[in-house]
Amino acid sequence: MRRSWRLARLRVVRSVRVSSRAWRSSLQARVVTSTLAIGLVALAMVGVTLSAQMRDGLFTERVDLVLDESARATRQAQDTFDASTAATSTEVQVLLNDVMSALRSGGSGEREVFLLRAPGQTTLVNSRASEPGLMDVISKDLRAATAAGEGQRWQSTGWPVSRGVGDAGRTEPAVVVGQTVVLPVAGTYELYFLYSLQAEQDRLDFLQRMLAIGAAALVLLLGTMTWLVTRQVVRPVRAAAQVAARIADGHLDERMPVRGEDEIATLGRSFNEMAHGLQEQIGRMEELSTLQRRFVSDVSHELRTPLTTVRMAGEVLHGARHDFEPSVKRSAELLQTQLDRFEDLLADLLEISRFDAGAAMLDAESRDVRDVVSAAVEHAFPLAERRSTWLSVHLPDTRCIADVDPRRVERILRNLLVNAIEHAEGSTVEVTLAADAQALAVTVRDRGVGMTPEAAAHVFDRFWRADPARARTTGGTGLGLAIALEDAHLHGGWLEAWGRPGDGACFRLTLPRRAGIRLVSAPLPLVPEETADPAPAVRSRGASDPTALPELDTDLDPQEVR
Repeated sequence: MRRSWRLARLRVVRSVRVSSRAWRSSLQARVVTSTLAIGLVALAMVGVTLSAQMRDGLFTERVDLVLDESARATRQAQDTFDASTAATSTEVQVLLNDVMSALRSGGSGEREVFLLRAPGQTTLVNSRASEPGLMDVISKDLRAATAAGEGQRWQSTGWPVSRGVGDAGRTEPAVVVGQTVVLPVAGTYELYFLYSLQAEQDRLDFLQRMLAIGAAALVLLLGTMTWLVTRQVVRPVRAAAQVAARIADGHLDERMPVRGEDEIATLGRSFNEMAHGLQEQIGRMEELSTLQRRFVSDVSHELRTPLTTVRMAGEVLHGARHDFEPSVKRSAELLQTQLDRFEDLLADLLEISRFDAGAAMLDAESRDVRDVVSAAVEHAFPLAERRSTWLSVHLPDTRCIADVDPRRVERILRNLLVNAIEHAEGSTVEVTLAADAQALAVTVRDRGVGMTPEAAAHVFDRFWRADPARARTTGGTGLGLAIALEDAHLHGGWLEAWGRPGDGACFRLTLPRRAGIRLVSAPLPLVPEETADPAPAVRSRGASDPTALPELDTDLDPQEVR
C-alpha cells in the first residue's frame, strides 16, 4: 500500500514537472491557458449573476401569483362561510368538506389546503387537511403570525415528495400561505395553502444547463480562436528561433521564409537582413583572421633565416667576449640573451598560429604523470636557484597513469612554475599532484604578491600583464600561459587561476585520465586552505646546498624538496 502511494505521488510530481516545463517553454500554451482562465472566470461571474437574477425573478413572479391566488381563494371561502345557514357542528363539518374540495381543485397548479382550528378554539368541528401527512410543513412561527390576524402570511418551505420509488427522500421547493377565516358556529380558523415551486425549479435548472452549455461552447470557441491567433504569431517566432540556432551553429546561409506584407513579414525581412549583414561581417572577420594568422606564420618563418644568421654572428661575438673591452663584452652578453628571447618568441608565435588555425595535434600516450611533473620541476630548478625560491613537491605514492601528451603537459607545468617563481618573491612554491578515478589535478601555489580576481580573469590572455611596468626577469614572451591554456583544452581539461593580493596565487591543471571522459570535478581544490607553511624536509643532492637538484623520492608522502 505504501509503495503504491509512493508511485502515485511520483507520477503526480512528474506530471506536474512536465506540465510546468511545457508552460514555461511555450508562449502559445501560456497565452491560450491565460485566455481560457480569464474567460472561465468572466463566464463564471456572468453565469452566477444571471442565474441569481433568473432565480429571483422566477421566485418573485411565482410568489406574487400564489399570494394573489390564495387571497382570492380565501375571500371566496369566507364568502361561502358567511352565506352558509349551517347551525350545528355536523352541518359546519359538511360545509368544511365541500369548501376544502373546492379550494384544492381551484388553483392554477398543484396545491394542498389545510384548515386548522385556531389556538383556544374548543368547538367540535375538527381541523381538515387535503394531505394530512404534510401538516409538519406549517411551522409554528407561521401559525403564530397567521393567528395574529394581520392578513396574509407566507413562508418558503420544503415539500417532501413520495410519489414513486425514486422520489423517496426528495424535497421540492414550496411556499405556504396562511390567513384566518371565520366559520359559522365554530369561530376563527386558519386557512393555509401549500404551493409547489418545482415547475419553476425545473425551468431554472433548464436555463442553468443552457447557460453552462453555452459557456462551454464559448470557452471552446475562445480557446480555438486564441490558439489560431497565437499560432499565426508564434510560428514565425519559432521559425526565427530555429534559424537563429542554425546560424549560431555556423550555417550562415539560413534565412527565414517571408510571406505577406504584415508586421511578421517585416520582422522576417529585418531578420534576414540582419543575418545577411552578420554573414558578411563574419566573412570579413574570418578573412582578416586568416590573413592575420598567415601573416604571423609567414613573418615567423621568414624571420628564421635572418635570425639564424644573426645568432651565428652573436655566438661568435659571445664566444670571443673575453677579448673585448668591458662595455663591448656586456653588449655581446645582452645580444645573446635577447637572441634567445627572440627565438622563444618566434617559437611561441608559431605555436599560437597552429592553435588558431586548428592544426595543433595531440600525441597522447599512457604515462605516469608523476614523471612529467618531476621533469618540469627539474627544468624549473635552475631558475628557482637564481631567484632563491624553495620548491615543495607533493606526489602520491601510487602511479598516476593517464592518456596525455607528455610534451604538452610538461610545457604547461613549466609555464606555471616559471610564472610562480617569477612572482613568488623568494617564498615557497608548492607543486601538488592528486588523482581520482576520473581525473588528475596538479596545483602550483606561490605565496608572493598575488593577484586580484580581475587579474585572474585575464591572466591567460595573450601578452597580458597585471603590472605593465613589471619587467620580465625570466625573459618570458607573454604567450606562455595562453599556450598552456590551449594545451589544456586540447586534452579536454581545465586550467584555472586563483589569487589574492598579498596571499599569493594558485594555478590548477585538471586533465581527464582517459580520452572521452567529461570533467565534472577536480581532485584538488583551487582555493588553498589558509594554513601555516610546515617546515619542509630537505632532500637534495648536495647536503649543504639548499638549491641543488632535488631527488624526487616518491616514497615520501607528502614529498617536499627544498
